[in-house]
Amino acid sequence: MSALAALTLLSLKLNFRNRMAILYGYLFPLIFLVAFWALYRNDPVPLALHIGQLLTITVLGGACFGLPTTIVAERERGVWRRYRLLPARLWVFIVSVLAARLVLLVSAALLQLALGFAFGMPWPAHAGALTIGFLFTAFAFMGLGMTIAMLVDNVPAVQALGQCIFLPMLILGGVAVQLESLPLWAQHVSVFFPGRYAVEVLQRAFTGAGLGGSFFDLLALALTGLAGAIAAAGMFRWDRSFAPNKAWLAVAFGMWLVVGAAAELRGQVAISRSADTQPVGTSRDYAPGAKSTADWHAVTEADFETIAFDRLPSDQGIIAPVSRSDAAPDPAIVPLLDRIRDGLPGWAPGNVADPVQRTRNLLAVAAVPDILEMEQVERFVPRLVFARLQAVIPPQDLPKILYWIAMHPDAGDDAAIHQLDDLGLPDVSGATKPVHARIMIYAFKLLGRLTGKIPPI
Repeated sequence: MSALAALTLLSLKLNFRNRMAILYGYLFPLIFLVAFWALYRNDPVPLALHIGQLLTITVLGGACFGLPTTIVAERERGVWRRYRLLPARLWVFIVSVLAARLVLLVSAALLQLALGFAFGMPWPAHAGALTIGFLFTAFAFMGLGMTIAMLVDNVPAVQALGQCIFLPMLILGGVAVQLESLPLWAQHVSVFFPGRYAVEVLQRAFTGAGLGGSFFDLLALALTGLAGAIAAAGMFRWDRSFAPNKAWLAVAFGMWLVVGAAAELRGQVAISRSADTQPVGTSRDYAPGAKSTADWHAVTEADFETIAFDRLPSDQGIIAPVSRSDAAPDPAIVPLLDRIRDGLPGWAPGNVADPVQRTRNLLAVAAVPDILEMEQVERFVPRLVFARLQAVIPPQDLPKILYWIAMHPDAGDDAAIHQLDDLGLPDVSGATKPVHARIMIYAFKLLGRLTGKIPPI
C-alpha cells in the first residue's frame, strides 16, 4: 500500500508538470463553463440545466486528453522503462496512474462547480447520486483514455485521435448540444456514444430524481469503461518500440455498438420535441379565408371555420411549444413557474381595462420565454397563461378576442413586453415583431382548444 501511495503521489507531481495535461484538465472545462453561462444566461437558474454536459466535458478533457497525453509524454521520454524496474507489481503502477487521474478529475469538477455556484447555480438535488454518476463517468472515460494511450506513439497523435472521438461526441453525442435540440437521426446516432449516458446520469442527479431510472445509463458507462480497460490491458506496453495489437480496439469500440444496439432495442432513443421546419408565417397563412373585422365584437363563430389549425406548429415543436397536461417540469424550474403563476393575478399589464390589450399582454408572457429560447421553461408557461386568460376574460368574449388578436398581431401596445421583471422573466432587447408572431400563434392555439378544433393534451 505504501508503494501505491508513493507512486500515486509521484504521478500527481508529474501531471502538474505537464502543461498540456493541465490545459485539458482544468482550463478547458472552465472555458466551456463560461461559454455555457454566456449562452444560457436567460435560464431561470444559472447553469443548473446544463451541469450534466459541463461535468461530462470535464471528464472527457481530463480522461481522453489529459490522461493519454501524460502517459505518452512519459513513455516518449523513457520514464516508463524505469518504472518497470521498480519492485512493485504492474497492477500497483496502473492503479496509481488511474488514482492520480481520478484526483485530478475530482478537483477539476469541484473547481467547475465552485465557479458555477459563484454564478448563482443552486446546490445539486442529489449530491450522493451526483458523486456516483461522476465516478461511473470517470471510469468509462479513463478506460477510453488508457486505450488511446496504449494505441498511439506520440503526443500529437493523442491530440489527433482524441479530437476524432471528442468532437463527434460533443456534437452528435449530446454533450455540448442538448439532445432535444438534435434532429431525430442524430439522436439515434447519439446512443452509440457514451457521452449521452454520462450527461443523462449527471443531469438527473443534479436536477432530477437522482439515480432513479438511471440503471441502463450506469450499466452503459460501466460496460464502456470495462471494455476500454480490457483493450488497454491487451495493448499495454512499457516502451513505444513495441507495437500494440490493434485487434483489441474491437473490444473497446465494439462495446459502443453493443450498448447503442441495446438502447435502440429499448425503444427510448428519441427524447426531442418534434422540430418544426415550417416558418412562423402570418395570420393569413393560418386563416386564408378570413374576412377583416373592424372590431372584435364583430367576430362570429363562422370566422373560426376559416382557420387551418392543422397548419399551426406542433405543441411538441420548437416554435410556440405547449407542454402536455401530464408533463412534469424539471425541479430546477418549478420555483420560476410558481412565481409566474402566483404573480399573474397582481401583474399590472394583465389587469388593464381594455380586454383586448389585457389578453395581448398575458399572451406576451408565454411568447417571451419562447423567443428567448428559455429551454424547459417555454413549454410550461403557456398553460399558466391560458388558465389565467380563462379566469379574467368572459368565456363568450375570449374566443372572439383571440381571433381578433391573431388576425391583428401588430396592433396594440408593446409596453408589457418590457415589464416582466415582476414575473421573474428577462426583458426583450431589440425588435418586438418576433414577439408579436408568437402572440399570434399562442392566440390561435388557445382558440383551437376553446373551440374544440385542437384536442387537449
